[in-house]
Amino acid sequence: MKIRLDVWLERNFDPPPAIRTARLWINAGKIYPAPVKVGRSYYLEETAIYRDGVKPRLVHRVFG
Repeated sequence: MKIRLDVWLERNFDPPPAIRTARLWINAGKIYPAPVKVGRSYYLEETAIYRDGVKPRLVHRVFG
């Protein structure tokens, strides 16, 4: 079931960060699975997690 961003923040942080901060996290891809935007609101899975410092993983292949 999906819940609104503000509800998710209250459940996962004490004190919860500002909505603006959470929207920056969403745009940076720090919340997984990615929230869905409906109108002006974001909705997340109840089990969504915040992942800070996650960078895309590059795989280097050496042919020879």
